[in-house]
Amino acid sequence: MSNKLPITKNNKERTNRSNGSVFFIKKTAILTLEDGQIFAGSVPEGQEEAIGEVVFNTGMTGYVESLTDPSYTNQILVFTYPLIGNYGVEPVDFESNKIQVSGVAVSEIAMHPSHEDSKYSLLEWLKSQKIPVITEVDTRALTKYLRSRGTMVGGISEKTVDVKKLKIQPKIVSIKKPEVYNEKGTKKVILVDCGAKENILRSLIKLNLEVKKVQYDYDFTEEEYDGVLFSNGPGDPTDYLPTVEIAKKAIKVGKPIFGICLGTQIMALAAGAKTYKLLFGHRGHNQPCMDAQTNRCYVTSQNHGYAIDAKTLPSDWRVLYQNLNDGSVEGIEHKSLPFFSVQFHPEARPGPTDTEWLFERFYKSL
Repeated sequence: MSNKLPITKNNKERTNRSNGSVFFIKKTAILTLEDGQIFAGSVPEGQEEAIGEVVFNTGMTGYVESLTDPSYTNQILVFTYPLIGNYGVEPVDFESNKIQVSGVAVSEIAMHPSHEDSKYSLLEWLKSQKIPVITEVDTRALTKYLRSRGTMVGGISEKTVDVKKLKIQPKIVSIKKPEVYNEKGTKKVILVDCGAKENILRSLIKLNLEVKKVQYDYDFTEEEYDGVLFSNGPGDPTDYLPTVEIAKKAIKVGKPIFGICLGTQIMALAAGAKTYKLLFGHRGHNQPCMDAQTNRCYVTSQNHGYAIDAKTLPSDWRVLYQNLNDGSVEGIEHKSLPFFSVQFHPEARPGPTDTEWLFERFYKSL
């Protein structure tokens, strides 16, 4: 594929919506990858440049949930679905949820959201939080390119950007001090926040558990607690060495441990296994995962770029789930102690409940 794709002339488009006017003045721009490949598109006039690791998501819906997922920190998110923004953004999301991505790339962005609960367009939401977006990109070609060469750093700008020397350092998306929820709960759980999704907290409280949410490097192992959950989060798990060391201590304590996404990789490292970077990662709502013990398959929601090397698992640990697309590890468990984890997101409930029962398994182990 040539890195000299055609670029159209600057153009301006004004679109009106029933609940107000939005002026989208477009300027020609490009998405530049670190290997020099470029993809033409358009950006709103006056927006800043964006630099981040370019990754793609295959979901047909759920752009609000994806954009606010802390696991996408420092990344430019490419939506493969051809039309994004068609059901708009609800006021509660617009006003209270922080967008975590560095930038967005889409083929087409809907300017006339049709959902009855929508008050804002996706473009308005991105603009309100100063998140750069590039539209009219050939996302099919871009996705095929990333699938064959792997995720890489890129930049959104009106001109080419030199991103070859940029090294993405995962930002720790974590609270600054401990927070306690549902103090009258029947059991006390420590939620280690490496960028935890809000629905993890809701799922624990739903089971009437007291939850102490702590920062990624908070050592809780000498406190009174009944179990611990290591959350999802962005970046390379080997950058979370303080969390891994705390997980090692928690394993020695012996109380129930549950890991989700990044949490499963942290548990694997603490157990003595190794992790590796996937070529383009798993990001979507339709990843088939098989229970290694029962052969039952679950369709899962995922967002991660690293995986566990099954060959390096200690003899007292085993694979719990396996990805049926590429055979990668989707969860691990200890053979005799109450430690288990999943690479996918049971709190995401894409089906709509699917694997939410895993929280009940954790609850019963306490």
